[in-house]
Amino acid sequence: MGCGRQWSSKIWWLTVVANILFFLNGSAKGTVMGTNLPSAPGVKLLVEDHQVALQNGIVNVTLSAPEGLVTKISYNGLDNLLEVGNEDDDRGYWDVVWTKSKTLDYLKGTSYKVEVENENQVEISFTKKWDASLNGQVVPLNVDKRFVMLRGSAGFYTYAVLEHEPGMPDLDIPEARVVFKLQHDKFHYMAVSDVKQRLMPQPVDRQTGQVLDFPEAVLLTKPVDPVFKGEVDDKYFYAGDNFDNRVYGWVCSDPTIGFWMITPSNEFRNGGPFKQDLTTHVGPTVLNMFVSTHYAGDELALQFTSGEPWKKVFGPVFVYLNSDVKAKENPSLLWQDAKQRMLKEVEAWPYTFPSSKDFFKPNQRGTVGGQLQVLDKFTNKAPVPGINAYVGLAAPGAAGSWQRESKGYQFWTKTDAKGNFVIKGIIPGKYSLYASVPGLIGDFKHSQDVTITPGSNVNLGNLVYKPPRNGPTLWEIGVPDRTTGEFFVPEPEPTLKVHVFTTGDGESGTYDDKFRQYGLWNRYNDLYPTRDLVYTVGVSNHTKDWFYAQVQRCKDKQTCIGTTWQSVFNLQELAASGNYTLQLALASASFAELQVRFNDRNAAPLFTAGLIGRDNAVARHGTHGLYWLFSIGVPSNLLVKGKNTIFLTQARNSDQFRGFMYDYIRFEAPATP
Repeated sequence: MGCGRQWSSKIWWLTVVANILFFLNGSAKGTVMGTNLPSAPGVKLLVEDHQVALQNGIVNVTLSAPEGLVTKISYNGLDNLLEVGNEDDDRGYWDVVWTKSKTLDYLKGTSYKVEVENENQVEISFTKKWDASLNGQVVPLNVDKRFVMLRGSAGFYTYAVLEHEPGMPDLDIPEARVVFKLQHDKFHYMAVSDVKQRLMPQPVDRQTGQVLDFPEAVLLTKPVDPVFKGEVDDKYFYAGDNFDNRVYGWVCSDPTIGFWMITPSNEFRNGGPFKQDLTTHVGPTVLNMFVSTHYAGDELALQFTSGEPWKKVFGPVFVYLNSDVKAKENPSLLWQDAKQRMLKEVEAWPYTFPSSKDFFKPNQRGTVGGQLQVLDKFTNKAPVPGINAYVGLAAPGAAGSWQRESKGYQFWTKTDAKGNFVIKGIIPGKYSLYASVPGLIGDFKHSQDVTITPGSNVNLGNLVYKPPRNGPTLWEIGVPDRTTGEFFVPEPEPTLKVHVFTTGDGESGTYDDKFRQYGLWNRYNDLYPTRDLVYTVGVSNHTKDWFYAQVQRCKDKQTCIGTTWQSVFNLQELAASGNYTLQLALASASFAELQVRFNDRNAAPLFTAGLIGRDNAVARHGTHGLYWLFSIGVPSNLLVKGKNTIFLTQARNSDQFRGFMYDYIRFEAPATP
């Protein structure tokens, strides 16, 4: 039985019959939706011909042995949800990119062991010990990949323990992930959020299309379904912040099957809550990115010196399958159910079932709580609650260092309306406590590190964040939220068709995240063909007059010139002495250099950031990469009473994607005694 391209009622009765048979086999809707039922059939393990199969009466998962590659997933009458046209090692797998060979290592096991086998759970471990004789040929890591199936569960779990131990050579890992490639002629509906759902193009559409400024972006010129003609396909359209990337996947229409990746915790992902990453894309391909340099650059790669000891557990994550005949007309019903299952998985974290001694169980972990307050003496005389702040524990370091950290675990939550926070399930160790507060610049770090022991419950009491400020605000541009989202976003080029999405309630509508469109950087040339942006404080409006990114003016890909933006403002009074302050926060920087001058665009820069940033957020349609904050002292003798101009120059101009995204700019008067 296959999955049709259209969501048609012509095969409705076939689907009804399939679901009735499925019900009789112990897979009624309640079970399909993932409730672990004690009355459900027990879990079985079958071993034969270099493969093992995990079965529980709902789903059957077949893996190669001893490699630990997922070669088949059977569910709801379909023999294999994975792409049968691919080789066995290109269907479901873990992999890493490592810099020694610049290639993928599929982390194939060389032996396997059944760790748990009973009617309630089967867990299999596929391991590989690094062999020094293969130095340069395989990634220098010890690998333990696990697959777990539970009784009555409509899906399976997978996790991996990676280890770099003494005796192993230098190693850089820019990417670590798990991947599932679904049958491309069966799965066509994709959902990554409530407002980002749609029927997707097919892989062949990319092959027949026109590659644009980079290989990931393809203009669909001869799609199988003409409705997609004129659209651009790019996997970065579907990226999102890790804090929100908890569930996403694809739906098949005949029979109605949802395939979902659920991530119950972000503790094992790198870069903190604002780190953006890929989710899924045309293939149909479902990813879970544990380590990547996307929207950050090489500094976020896992980097080990020779012999450096390190071990980390990635996962478990849950592959969830669901089905409902009503979803034939409205596939987002399966999305809604997947969201509910995600909430249950989050509530159950940290899990009790993983058998690896390296995975810390609930009773081996600790808790931290407290209240975050904010004191800005120029806006409030007394501390006020830090509302909706992100508060987290990460490896000890300077304020904000968590966004460049990959080796350790991170634990984040958000404060309530009173600034209270509780972080549960923390792995024992020594951490710094950090925070980022919406509406405020900078990063908070608690003055003392926090030590977690098994069962500990640490109350930090009242914590007060004093955000960077040297004087009262004279004027500001933007909103301090670590993104460029509030600034002007142009419409795409008229020749490019805008994506149309389906919302989570099944309705159709145009998705309003305008950043996820191709070629917006080129629109700067159209709006400012000969002269750069000039913004007049008190007259201009940042939502209409401040372009979302300071990019180059390019005649073509190779012929670009740097740009200089102007911010014009008036000073009614000029301090006789002392420094004014320019607080300048960047939401992104890509191989760029920011230079700041006052009132003379040809003078030596008062400030230069030097060459910074490799996050490439402009090309990857993001609102932010890594966060940068510069507090620039401005001597009063550089200013005049009346009209003043700040010149903001992007001085590097070798290609069209060098540039900045601004988060927020504030000009402060000198502090009065």
